[in-house]
Amino acid sequence: MLNPDIKKQMENQAYRFVGNHSAVKTCGWTKKMIKQEGSCYKQQFYGIMSHQCLQMTTSLSCGNRCVFCWRGYKAPVTKEWIGEIDDPQIIIDGSIKAHLKLLEGYKGNSKTDQLLFKESKEVRHVALSLTGEPITYPRINELLDLFHKNNISTFLVTNSQYPEEIKNLGNVTQLYCSLDAPNKELLKKVDVPLFTDYWERSQQSLEELSKKKCRTCIRITLIAKLNDVEPENYARQIILASPDFVEVKSYMFVGESKLRLNLENMPWHEDVVAFSKKILAHLPEYDIVTEHIPSRVVLLAKKKFFKNNKWHTWINFNQYLELVNSKKEVITEDYLLLTPITGLSGRNTREEAGKLKNKKN
Repeated sequence: MLNPDIKKQMENQAYRFVGNHSAVKTCGWTKKMIKQEGSCYKQQFYGIMSHQCLQMTTSLSCGNRCVFCWRGYKAPVTKEWIGEIDDPQIIIDGSIKAHLKLLEGYKGNSKTDQLLFKESKEVRHVALSLTGEPITYPRINELLDLFHKNNISTFLVTNSQYPEEIKNLGNVTQLYCSLDAPNKELLKKVDVPLFTDYWERSQQSLEELSKKKCRTCIRITLIAKLNDVEPENYARQIILASPDFVEVKSYMFVGESKLRLNLENMPWHEDVVAFSKKILAHLPEYDIVTEHIPSRVVLLAKKKFFKNNKWHTWINFNQYLELVNSKKEVITEDYLLLTPITGLSGRNTREEAGKLKNKKN
């Protein structure tokens, strides 16, 4: 699936390969939390423990060449699965082993919280979103079930080009669909899809998302001067998908996306907040819950999660895993927890950056 040169380049970037088509890379927030430097927005939004999260994918290949992706354009692309199909248990065992190996060096780091490092050896969450398109792995449902049996929650991200796979997907703790543009022309420009019927596929994917019983989320990656337009059309597609949550997140100027975009394309956090409010104006069933300023992301949720005058977007993971492993019907309302931090800060990150720059000068 990868030629030797690309594989070596990715290994130099701290990727580790598992079997024929899977890969692992330690999330920056996992490392930051172990060193007491903050936690992922998923911890603030949903209650995951960043230091116990595995970041991996079951497919290195993707059906898009998104301009905002950190992947290089030499990374593999394909419309459908090609090649070997590794056993799910082998993928899980190999991924956890590679993940823990990547963390070994933090034991001797002077900034490391030794208790958090010790806890990091027990993986409790997996984010299937590293690179490629994990939902295309033909045995994805077996893999998800095995993660749950190992008491590991699952967060899976798909690029909204595989409606049939979304339809057939089994239990997942939280399922994400990417929503990268408000109209057909911009979607082609932003995602550079292989499929010629990419728009139809994206709309069908959103329709299938609306039928899922698990927690669902729409992810909008906002790119300044490119897709930060037509909030009413983002809202129209969100209504079609009817997700529990919407994350409006800034494009980050990292990796090989820097060859395709400029630093000015990375919105400031206040720009993300402002555009979120523009979308929200067309979404009467939703409201803003909270934000994570370091990640420049805002969380919107259906108002059904606002109970007794408080937001409940966190996940009771023990309750969820007990339900899913006992084969009982998994109803989102049965495993909600209080969201500890809510509201918007009003901070102006652009102004703060300017002050810091002047101070350095």
